[in-house]
Amino acid sequence: MTIRRLAEGTINRIAAGEVVERPASAVKELVENALDAGARRVDIAVSNGGSDFVLVEDDGMGMAAAELALAVERHATSKLPVGRSGEDDLTQIATLGFRGEALPSIGAVARLAIASRTATGEAHEIRVEGGAVDGPGPAGFRAHGQSGTRVEVRELFFATPARLKFLKSGRSEDLATADVVKRLAMARPDVAFSLTFDGRRFFELESEGDLFGGRLKRLARIMGRDFGDNAVPVETAREGVHISGFAGLPTYNRANAQMQFLIVNGRPVRDRLLLGAVRGAYADFLARDRHPALALFLDCDTEFVDVNVHPAKTEVRFRDSGLVRGLIVSSLKAALAAAGHRAATTVAGATLAALRPNFGSPGGFPPFGHRGVAEEAVNYHAPLFAGESPAAVSVRMESAPERTAADALPLGVARAQLHETYIVAQTEDGIVIVDQHAAHERLVYERMKRALANGGIARQPLLIPEVVSLDSADVSRVAARAGELAELGLVVEAFGPDAVMVREVPAMLGRTDAQALVRDLADDIAETGSALSLKERLEEVSGTLACHMSVRAGRRLTAEEMNALLREMEATPHSGQCNHGRPTYVELKLSDIERLFGRR
Repeated sequence: MTIRRLAEGTINRIAAGEVVERPASAVKELVENALDAGARRVDIAVSNGGSDFVLVEDDGMGMAAAELALAVERHATSKLPVGRSGEDDLTQIATLGFRGEALPSIGAVARLAIASRTATGEAHEIRVEGGAVDGPGPAGFRAHGQSGTRVEVRELFFATPARLKFLKSGRSEDLATADVVKRLAMARPDVAFSLTFDGRRFFELESEGDLFGGRLKRLARIMGRDFGDNAVPVETAREGVHISGFAGLPTYNRANAQMQFLIVNGRPVRDRLLLGAVRGAYADFLARDRHPALALFLDCDTEFVDVNVHPAKTEVRFRDSGLVRGLIVSSLKAALAAAGHRAATTVAGATLAALRPNFGSPGGFPPFGHRGVAEEAVNYHAPLFAGESPAAVSVRMESAPERTAADALPLGVARAQLHETYIVAQTEDGIVIVDQHAAHERLVYERMKRALANGGIARQPLLIPEVVSLDSADVSRVAARAGELAELGLVVEAFGPDAVMVREVPAMLGRTDAQALVRDLADDIAETGSALSLKERLEEVSGTLACHMSVRAGRRLTAEEMNALLREMEATPHSGQCNHGRPTYVELKLSDIERLFGRR
């Protein structure tokens, strides 16, 4: 087989394929260029999913004619600093991308037009079609003194028609583009963004004015107002790594991890490290099939992180991934602990929705103000609870003393117990309904966790040490974590190059499969750098024990016992949710209850 050089056009198209995988990739590169140019506003317009037309316009510093010509050449950039040796320093990348890398890639596979003006110069335009450059030349773009750049991309992939066949539907491509723009908008709340699909405005985000102070407002606009209402601040720093952001309460959770975002030095990234760390931080509070919502911002020295792992720079590699993971876990746990007994506001909303009558069903109340509502209501004799007669409802009322200082406490004072399962408490401006078993289970579990942390985990020596066969890489990883595993009650040591020996196991696990346990640990350490499976097993056993030790549903409590439970919940972190992420109490404001009865 004869070796030959590829044609220049083929080389450019191959290089472009690494950067521009789909229309959303082109939008990402162009918006990043706009942000690097100091833009305070970025407007994006897309047609037919981006395959027909993409427009990105900014009010950044702009480019002169000579810079336009260089910008569409491969291996030209304004963003890479020169090191002390006089060579380009790839360890000091403080921008989102390389302006001279994305543009030639897009120009190699599409019809590209760039118009730009600096604040003190004339406007110029350059065109690139399938790699062929035309210009630069004068252009009528923006008034003199107004800097900025407009990039138009038409017929994306016309020069590589095979790629067109693999594009998804226009709607799917639009959603991918929206995801890209939203992530960049999260990172820069001080910049205004607009996004238009096929002539219709998809969203418009005004500048929040402050890069840091406006974060929660911008996140709430993108992730939803409920996130803003149910997020706790995260803030910590160690060894030059600073983590900030907002994390959703455990009771504000999702069925997948799509609402988890990590932004490193202003760059949105997708990283397995985040998923593993979040899983570890929320392991105590959520079922395995539920996921929290959060957005974390990690800032560090540019030499601490490698952003050139992926051609599109959507992945990064940290010099000390263990430090980053530990910092994420500890900062999230501290933030959730600071939230105390607080539960998500969406819990009350879901409860109210369930309480509102279904007007479309037989027997449902018509809307208030509906003609004939009085007559229909008089003849309505539904039972208090569906399927039960009034006599079957078990309600034990407490005497109603004069209003006390307890009414002003967060969870109020107990007034009744329903079905020997639910505590009804009166607060200063509403009522609280508590699941006594779930609440006490969380309280017992938190006590057990404190006991484990203070006294260590009891270990059970094996009569005959068990040898577990692993590959050499896993043996090295497990042996390196032997100290951490010993703190969790598992004593292991290397046994030759391809096995480890288990000498002791956590006593609380009882009879356990040491082989399966160690293999799961090896997988965890390889994936996340931590022994999650062992921690989760210990936590699961603690949760099971807490469940059996807690106040059971069906037990009648005195007023003193109910109020003692409420006071302990107020003083215990994480008491707003059970061990599986379900709420332990529901709070209804008096105004909400009044709306249910048409008083508002």
